[in-house]
Amino acid sequence: MTDPTLAAIFAHIERNADAFVARLIDYVRHPSISAQDVGIAEVAGMLLGMLERLGMAAELLPTRGHPMVLGRGPEVRGAPTVLLYGHYDVQPPEPLEAWTSPPFEPTLRDGRIYARGVGDNKGQHLAQLLAIESHLAVAGRLPCNVIVLLEGEEEVGSPHLAETVAAHADRLRADLVVTADGTLHPSGRGTILYGVRGVVHFELHVRTARRDTHSGNFGGVVPNALWALVHLLASMRGPDGRIAIGGLADPILPPGPAERAAVAALPLDLPALMAELGMRALDAPRDRPFWDRLMFHPTLTINGIAGGYAGPGSKTVLPAEAVAKCDIRLVEAMTPEQALAAVRAHVAAVAPGLGAEVEVLGTGGMLPSRTPMDTPFAPVLRAALTAARGEAPLEYPCMGGSLPDYVFTRTLGIPAFVTPYGNADEANHAPDENLAVDCFLAGIRSGAALLAGLGAMAEGGG
Repeated sequence: MTDPTLAAIFAHIERNADAFVARLIDYVRHPSISAQDVGIAEVAGMLLGMLERLGMAAELLPTRGHPMVLGRGPEVRGAPTVLLYGHYDVQPPEPLEAWTSPPFEPTLRDGRIYARGVGDNKGQHLAQLLAIESHLAVAGRLPCNVIVLLEGEEEVGSPHLAETVAAHADRLRADLVVTADGTLHPSGRGTILYGVRGVVHFELHVRTARRDTHSGNFGGVVPNALWALVHLLASMRGPDGRIAIGGLADPILPPGPAERAAVAALPLDLPALMAELGMRALDAPRDRPFWDRLMFHPTLTINGIAGGYAGPGSKTVLPAEAVAKCDIRLVEAMTPEQALAAVRAHVAAVAPGLGAEVEVLGTGGMLPSRTPMDTPFAPVLRAALTAARGEAPLEYPCMGGSLPDYVFTRTLGIPAFVTPYGNADEANHAPDENLAVDCFLAGIRSGAALLAGLGAMAEGGG
């Protein structure tokens, strides 16, 4: 490490490690369950106080749901501005009986803190705040401009994030957005994610008659709603695994050379993964490379099917209604509206031949997001994670899941990155959620190195 100030900051973090862990334990002791509206106001107030003690101009941004916490550091002229996004709400802790220790009584065991929300996302955004604090403690100032935005509804789908960001776009203008969320690679190596897949949720409601009928008296006469649904679903995705919905894939932007090179460098122990999940084979298409499946192609998933009788014993019923819940993961530059329109057109063409009326009900969605890998901020993030963790990070052009990054890349028009700080087995959303202390401290170092690297860009050293 050649930056003496950053070396001093790292030394400060090491000296204060126990105190930082104690503060995290105190923080996660306070529930903030968005789905149940438990503790939201209290924790938002705690964060407001944290930001004010860092010398930030801090406030609560009201939404039609839970408030967001916004903080802005002192102006650093000529330096880039980074927006640090996270969320202070957590998942419900149930089932309580499955926890080794109570979810809101944080427990330190074997180098890990166990508590609901410790990894997702309180420990990760607290690491960012402690990185800011460490810069101030050692250097007396921040090397770049910093905006902090902490959401209170991420765990319920961020229903008001897009409209709130759009309404306050002028106050959220930054050069880049960095989200500390998610988990590291199982090897423990740092990770940079440049994009996320989007998603659209929909339901197929099939009706073939006014009521259920007797499978003997009317079998072969009245169309079976479940059979109609099964055939409709089969028409949308063939046995070869390829989606057969016309127009669905038309907008897709394929990966470029930089994305291909990054994917080629990603480690993969496919036999170990398959053994862990008890898989005998990968899903079709058989010839599709592993990472391509998760980053560059849409998927059509049947989440559940309901209809007819599924109780004990038998019932000779011919179902008149059936429902399927589905989702489609979207890749750049698909949209939920475009994908849903393609589904509706497909259903309109196929349903009459099945003797069925089918309603397509859209139930929500999220745009995909992609930041080019040749962005000038990529080397800064690589260097920061390398300095903090002692080895170069892995780089993912896209992740398979969905996060609301589109509000930054599309609404604000700025590059967005995800740099996870959590251990791969943090069990977020599950009982015994945990965060390894080493990961937490490495996260503080990562955040500090990022700020230093952005400051160096302003000084011509980036």
